[in-house]
Amino acid sequence: MRNRKKAILALEDGMVFEGLNFGFEGESYGEVVFNTSMTGYQEILTDPSYCGQIVTMTYPMIGNYGINNKDMESGSSHVGGFVVKEYSKLASNFRSEESLGDYLKRNKIIGLEWIDTRKLVRHIRTHGAKKGVLSTVDLDVKRLVKKAKASPSIVGVDLVKRVTCARAYKWTEGPYFVDKDFEKNKEDQLKLFEGESSRKTYNVVAVDCGIKLNILRELVYHGCKVTVVPANTNAGTIMEYEPDGVFLSNGPGDPEAVTYVVDTVRKLAGKVPIFGICLGHQMLGLALGGKTYKMKFGHRGGNQPVMRLENKKVEITSQNHGFAVDIASLKNEQVVQTHINLNDKTSEGLECKKHNLFSVQYHPEASPGPHDAAYLFKKFTDLMA
Repeated sequence: MRNRKKAILALEDGMVFEGLNFGFEGESYGEVVFNTSMTGYQEILTDPSYCGQIVTMTYPMIGNYGINNKDMESGSSHVGGFVVKEYSKLASNFRSEESLGDYLKRNKIIGLEWIDTRKLVRHIRTHGAKKGVLSTVDLDVKRLVKKAKASPSIVGVDLVKRVTCARAYKWTEGPYFVDKDFEKNKEDQLKLFEGESSRKTYNVVAVDCGIKLNILRELVYHGCKVTVVPANTNAGTIMEYEPDGVFLSNGPGDPEAVTYVVDTVRKLAGKVPIFGICLGHQMLGLALGGKTYKMKFGHRGGNQPVMRLENKKVEITSQNHGFAVDIASLKNEQVVQTHINLNDKTSEGLECKKHNLFSVQYHPEASPGPHDAAYLFKKFTDLMA
C-alpha cells in the first residue's frame, strides 16, 4: 500500500476523511450519502438516480464479485465518487468480466478506501447528508473544505436533464435470467412489436427521468410494448403514441425542479392510466397538488421495510431517494396513501382511483424481497386492461 495514492474526502462542515485511492484519479463533487446494501454495487454505480452524489457503502468489503455487463442499470455510470471501507482486488465470480477498480478507472470515477465508513455514516445520520469533495490531486484539507462549501447544492437543481435520453426509442428486451414462465412465452414476447403475439399486450410510454433498465425489462415481461421518451416530452406528443398507459420513471435530484414533467403529468391525469416509481412517485404527488421536502439523509439500500396499508403486509424494499412526498399537503380527497415506511412513517405509495393512477416510492423491479412487490406491475396492466 506504500505506493498507493492518497485520497481525501472533505465535507462542507469541516469533517475530513483521508484514505487511499482506487479507480480513477482526480477531483469530484457531490452530495455525500450512504447505501446500506450488502451487494448490488454495480447497480448502484449505474443507477442514474445517483447523479450528483458521492456514495458510501456501509458494508465493509466491496468488489469481491467484480463487474459484469448484464447487471448494468443504464449505459453509463453516474455517481460522483465511490467510498468503501475496503476494496477487494480479488473478484471471485464466474460472471465477473472485470474488477471494480478497473471499472471505476475506465468510467472516470474516483474510489476511496480505508476510511472509517462507520464514522462517516454516523455523522451523516446525525447531521444530515452533506456536500463534499473527493480528491487525489489536492490534499490541502482547509482548501478542500472551502471547495466543498462552495460546491453547488442539489436542492432546486434539475438533474434529470443530465440523465434523460436524447430521443425516443423502443425497448423489447425482457429479463435475462432463466424464468420458466418467461421462457414459455418467450416467442410471444419477441413478437410484441410485430403484432403477432397471442398474449394481450399493452402500449406503454415510459417517461425517462433516469430510468433503470430492469424496470423496462419488467414492463416487457408483463406484456408491455414500451416506447421510452425524453423527460421533456409534452403530454400532446405522448398521447400521439396512443398509449394504454404511461410510466413515470425514477431519477435524480429535487422533484420540484423538474416542473416540465409535473406539468405533463397534470395534463395526462385522467386520460390514461399512470404508474410512477421513486421520482415518478414524487412528481405524481406534486401533480396532484401536494408538496415534497428534502429528507435528512434519505433512504438508500435494499432493506427498507414498507407496509402495504390495505392488507397490513410488510414488504422488504430497495430504495434510493433523498426527497419525499409530504402526505399532509395532499388535500385532494380522491388521493389515498397506500404504503408507509415503517422506519420513519414517510409516504411510500399513493393512489387515485378516479384518475387510474398510482405510485410507489421504492423500487419493485430491484426485488430484494425478492417478490414482495411484483404485484405492482400486474396492477398496472390490470388498469390498462
